[in-house]
Amino acid sequence: MAISVVLPQALTMYARGAGTLAVDASCATVAQALARVAERWPAVTDRVLTEQGELRRHVNVFVGEESVRFLDGLATPVADGTTITIVPAVSGG
Repeated sequence: MAISVVLPQALTMYARGAGTLAVDASCATVAQALARVAERWPAVTDRVLTEQGELRRHVNVFVGEESVRFLDGLATPVADGTTITIVPAVSGG
């Protein structure tokens, strides 16, 4: 079973129009799953992670329905069948 990475519309152009990416390799953490995404779609992770490999401030990543910012960050564990969702931060006043 694969890990699914759901992209916002703004990132689909960097994944050849795909809205959901399948990571078939075994991954223990969100960071490992994003590293697998980077192997095929590097422009996607360039917009999600900083040059230091940290999550960009304006990007939210969820495992299931929980934000990784409130879990273990990029070290949040994942298993086969997990859905990782990338969501741009929304702000305003």
